[in-house]
Amino acid sequence: MATESAGIGLGHAVVLLAAAVIAVPLFRRLGLGAVLGYLSAGLLIGPFGFAFFHDPQAILHVAELGVVLFLFLIGLEMRPSKLWALRKEIFGLGLTQVLVCGTLLSGVGLAFGWPPAVAVIGAMGFVLSSTAVIMKMLDEHGVTASPAGQRAVSILLLEDLSIIPLLALVAFLAFANGSGVESSRPAWLSALIALGAFGGLLAAGRWAINPLFRIVAALGGRDVMTAAALLVVLGAALFMQWGGLSMAMGAFIAGVLLSESTFRHQLEADVEPFRGILLGLFFLSVGMSLDLGVVASDWQIVAAGVAAFMAVKALGIYAVARLFGADHREAAQRSALFAQGVNSPSCSMPRR
Repeated sequence: MATESAGIGLGHAVVLLAAAVIAVPLFRRLGLGAVLGYLSAGLLIGPFGFAFFHDPQAILHVAELGVVLFLFLIGLEMRPSKLWALRKEIFGLGLTQVLVCGTLLSGVGLAFGWPPAVAVIGAMGFVLSSTAVIMKMLDEHGVTASPAGQRAVSILLLEDLSIIPLLALVAFLAFANGSGVESSRPAWLSALIALGAFGGLLAAGRWAINPLFRIVAALGGRDVMTAAALLVVLGAALFMQWGGLSMAMGAFIAGVLLSESTFRHQLEADVEPFRGILLGLFFLSVGMSLDLGVVASDWQIVAAGVAAFMAVKALGIYAVARLFGADHREAAQRSALFAQGVNSPSCSMPRR
């Protein structure tokens, strides 16, 4: 079988599709969800399984576009007025959850005997949940637009926005411990560039994107409209990544800016097929990257650390949810959803 250096051949494509077609329906039948099916299939066909693939990172770089397109479609459903109505959930609920869980998990790290800087950085890394996994689960159960789903989306948005201050915190702790790099970009400059990128994207969305689609619609065909849609989504994602923020955030903002466009429904129809295929490929490639040998060599530390972090994070999420008025059912479901990132019957979101 050809190596990845020669590209993904027909045989590789057949293996990927077969793994998805077999594993995902099986795991859904067992009530475990599509995400776990994709991850398990990726583990089996990856370099630490049957070794059909030897370089999962090469696939992951392409598959990440699935997450980008997924967030763009979510943004298309979030009109600016609707997003403004969620400001209290984003900057109230989301920020409180990040701070409370970060503090609690830092305490867990200190209890394990880690240095303070390591404990804080490890804790804040664990606080940030996987947008791709959680959004996929919400989408599977059809609850993204429900009140509970919108609160979950608000928390994920805040976590994406927190990347810049967290990077600044890492730089500060590095310099405080004498391990900083002198040539690294100052934190204030990183924040300024991020704000500039955010403002530039908003300006482009207000004055450039809609006129662009009007011109393309008048002069081009359906295939050109599809290309223009992908150009806007990927361009926005790349621009935000250059500014130091996440690609997912850029795609989401692009979707919000186009949510009131007359081309909204056509954009959604054009992007949807790419989103489904690439998002599945993303989870497959993540599964391929899991090295069970590393886990097995330090399984006691891994098991104890993951269990402790998940338990404490779940308790923190539950407490914050109840503090912000959620009932026991929603608080417990949010804890399961954000703490472990694995779908199970017990953490299925209710349809409302």
